[in-house]
Amino acid sequence: MTGWDLPEFAEIGGKTYRINADYRDILDIITRLNNQEESEQTRLYVALALFYEDFTDMPRKDYQEAANWMMRFISCGEEETDAHPRPKLLDWEQDRNMIVADINKVAGCEVRALPFCHWWTFIAWFNAIGKGQLSTVVSIRDKLRRGKKLEKWEQEFYRDHKTQVTLKQRYTAEELAERERLKKLLGE
Repeated sequence: MTGWDLPEFAEIGGKTYRINADYRDILDIITRLNNQEESEQTRLYVALALFYEDFTDMPRKDYQEAANWMMRFISCGEEETDAHPRPKLLDWEQDRNMIVADINKVAGCEVRALPFCHWWTFIAWFNAIGKGQLSTVVSIRDKLRRGKKLEKWEQEFYRDHKTQVTLKQRYTAEELAERERLKKLLGE
């Protein structure tokens, strides 16, 4: 992966595998990887099966190499250098309407109508998003996370768009069941 090409194949364990490189495929994979209702092993297996077209032919011994290659592909060929995870400021599901609107503006077309759009192209367009609603929302989230004071216009925006700005908490099935159990104990 050089960054100057758009890979559609991966060489894993000496064999070439076609990958599903469309941005919709990768967003689905990201959603699956973040699904807290499944074990980490199940999430990774499902992600690999979605990413590699002939995954069923892949030897088990190559899974780790395949997972590493997939994660590097998702990060557009960049190696992860940050040992500390970054705080979540964007949610691909919750923010999808703002993301699509801004990417469409950058791309000059309706990206969802494209029969194929490589993940790296999609992310290049995403990274080219300038000022707009998405950048405003992410900036306010960051300020709130760090306890910084919002400008007057940001306070007004936050008041008017609180549901868009506030990242929704996602709970596992077990966490939801425990919340319900506690509510019953408290008589709510």
